[in-house]
Amino acid sequence: MKRSMKRISMKRMLCAASGVLLMTTVSFAQAPGGGAPAGIAVGLQRAYAALKTNLTQSAEKMPEADYGFKPSNEIRSYGQLWGHVANAQFGQCAGAKGVANPMQGQDLEQKTTKAEFVKALADSFAFCDEAFSTLTDASAAEMLTGGRGGPTARSVALLGVIAHGNEMYGIGTVYQRLKGIVPPSTENQGRRGGGGGGGRGRGQQ
Repeated sequence: MKRSMKRISMKRMLCAASGVLLMTTVSFAQAPGGGAPAGIAVGLQRAYAALKTNLTQSAEKMPEADYGFKPSNEIRSYGQLWGHVANAQFGQCAGAKGVANPMQGQDLEQKTTKAEFVKALADSFAFCDEAFSTLTDASAAEMLTGGRGGPTARSVALLGVIAHGNEMYGIGTVYQRLKGIVPPSTENQGRRGGGGGGGRGRGQQ
């Protein structure tokens, strides 16, 4: 029975992550209100802004007492999920900015309190903000060196930030639902008139 429940939890996490990634991809090509298509830089900036909102609110919404919660013992706790995101963002954005990773050698998953995890995530976004805010279509096409797979366009490196963050957000929504919490993307859509805040409409987590 336990093994079956673990498989169900993992399937739900993968489905949630896939749904968020699909919504992010669509947002690159569409301007708010169905306007003209966005360029590469604007599309990445919009997707990053949405990611920052969803992850920041996710970290804030869960009570301190549930930061150690794990749907199964084989996966990260809720707090470790955001520590993992912070680790990744410091590394990814350091590469995109061409600077040293200020957290090199530190494992932010090892934080222990909600306040520490929230701060680590916020610090990683503060470090990434400049990489996205200064992006232009021209700089997005510039090739970066020093990565694992050889020269990579800056836009590809920054897309990695968004893709990974949205994957973790999708997983985090499962933790939230299991604790009776409405994920930020669903709640915010409800406030904008896109449906009830507590339901799971099309494209909602």
